[in-house]
Amino acid sequence: MWIDEDIDIPSRRVLITGATGLLGRAVFKEFNENNWNAVGCGYRRAQPKFEQVNLLNSVAVHDIIHDFQPHVIVHCAAERRPDVVESQPDAASQLNVAASGNLAKEAAGIGAFLIYISTDYVFDGTSPPYKETDVPNPLNLYGKTKLEGEKAVLENNEGAAVLRIPVLYGEVERLEESAVTVMFDKVQFSNKSANMDHWQQRFPTNVKDVAVVCRQLAEKRMLDPSIKGTFHWSGNEQMTKYEMACAIADAFNLPSSHLRPITDCPVVGALRPRNAQLDCSKLEMLGIGQRTPFRAGIKESLWPFLIDKRWRQTVFH
Repeated sequence: MWIDEDIDIPSRRVLITGATGLLGRAVFKEFNENNWNAVGCGYRRAQPKFEQVNLLNSVAVHDIIHDFQPHVIVHCAAERRPDVVESQPDAASQLNVAASGNLAKEAAGIGAFLIYISTDYVFDGTSPPYKETDVPNPLNLYGKTKLEGEKAVLENNEGAAVLRIPVLYGEVERLEESAVTVMFDKVQFSNKSANMDHWQQRFPTNVKDVAVVCRQLAEKRMLDPSIKGTFHWSGNEQMTKYEMACAIADAFNLPSSHLRPITDCPVVGALRPRNAQLDCSKLEMLGIGQRTPFRAGIKESLWPFLIDKRWRQTVFH
């Protein structure tokens, strides 16, 4: 078999779990486009682009890690929907905790650097901003399972990194894929008034920015073994869901008068922290990070889902 000398397979190898998800797709793309040999794994949505690996199957996990021998593993796979975690606690704990601990053990076994993606929901949101050294106190089972996952990772792999991030958005396949983009229908259907949470303070973060942080962290670690432990990354624009919805409407020149701010603490579903703002100065001091302004990022993410009234009138009337 001949190999074209011009096709240079990068020597640095990275394995991405949850590569079919919103964050995983961006992480895969970022490494792949920056001279890394990236392999992604997923489960239901894996083939044909990614390897199909059930992370709860420790033999399958062992096999892909030993076959590919990655230098870096970015663990994006998780049950990230707080209400689903509450309704299926055992399945969520298996993925968020047990699978994470096992992956950490396997990574340690081959000397790979593991980045475990965690969440701002490990904090109760009563005294922001939160540094990496602040004591976590998760309010809901999602936050608890992710915190247990952090502990399982660091217990099984002392050289691993934990990267806590807040609510994500980006180039979604379906609007429901992100708690930010899911609001677009309510914004667009301006004939119907819509109640929007105006209590919880969020920091919407673009998955492309998180992907850059993962790559920069990995590249720094390849040169400096002291890069390990817990890190925070976040967008820096504080917004409630109501304010995000208004910003989305403004970005597309749509009305927002039908959106109603609700300032009461939400009653339904899992408890949410009021303001779990993450202090990102530790990564910033390392020269790591990128922030896409929300307006620019959300326009790029949502324009394929814009139902253009003028266009519809041209076509249908």
